[in-house]
Amino acid sequence: MKTAVIVTTYNRPDALAVVLEGYCGQSDRDFSLVLADDGSTEETAAVVREFSRRGLFPLAHVWQEDRGFRAAAIRNRAVSSTNADYIIFTDGDCIPSRNFVRAHKTLAEPGYFLGANRVLLGKSFTTRVLCDRIPIHTWHWLDWAGAWVRRDVNRLLPLMVLPDAAFRKRTPDRWEGVKTCNFSAWRSDLVRVNGLDESYEGWGLEDSDLVIRLLHAGVKHKTARYAAPVFHLWHQEQDRRHLPENQKRLDELLQSSTIRAASGLDQYGQAPS
Repeated sequence: MKTAVIVTTYNRPDALAVVLEGYCGQSDRDFSLVLADDGSTEETAAVVREFSRRGLFPLAHVWQEDRGFRAAAIRNRAVSSTNADYIIFTDGDCIPSRNFVRAHKTLAEPGYFLGANRVLLGKSFTTRVLCDRIPIHTWHWLDWAGAWVRRDVNRLLPLMVLPDAAFRKRTPDRWEGVKTCNFSAWRSDLVRVNGLDESYEGWGLEDSDLVIRLLHAGVKHKTARYAAPVFHLWHQEQDRRHLPENQKRLDELLQSSTIRAASGLDQYGQAPS
């Protein structure tokens, strides 16, 4: 199964460096990585060149002009740039756990998408991780327990590791809480729903829109919780001025049976599968 990891980023090269270090340390490095860059400056390109030279996995840099928050558009461009069978989505401020890629690949199953969760890092701990390049992707339970005691992280439960079992399909129609910071799907399913809907402007809910349309298309939710956590670096809250408009669009989608994005992958030459 040819697998690509799509990492979305915007002008945060220090965070991107520790995230890419996490991918260099994956237990399964049989994947390509596409950096979906929403208009960053040259500093980000320099980080990409640094890691490309290490040659541990194929690394591509897909960039679009900075015209505000356009995560849906850059993710679609990234999907269109790869012919991988299976796509794992995450963000440039989410450090992967050591078995992150292996877990997504192991749990992948035709007819399902995967959603997993995250551990939130506090502000001061995030600063230390970035300044000292702390390799938290290599940490074990005792390290994380100490971090929790110090209140450097918000919880430990996502670090539990459970096998593939019936509980993972217990909520096949769930879309709430599924986010593209830790999400994976078959490329054929993404093409069928025309990828993410670029009609969403600014921060918020474009990932929920994608998941709901996958459900409308008959693709079911399978949880990857307790298998594939990411460690989310602290950041200031995004500008949410467009959220009410995006919420209205999502509410309308929930009352419909719409499958395909109004403005999606087909702009980049992706035909329905």
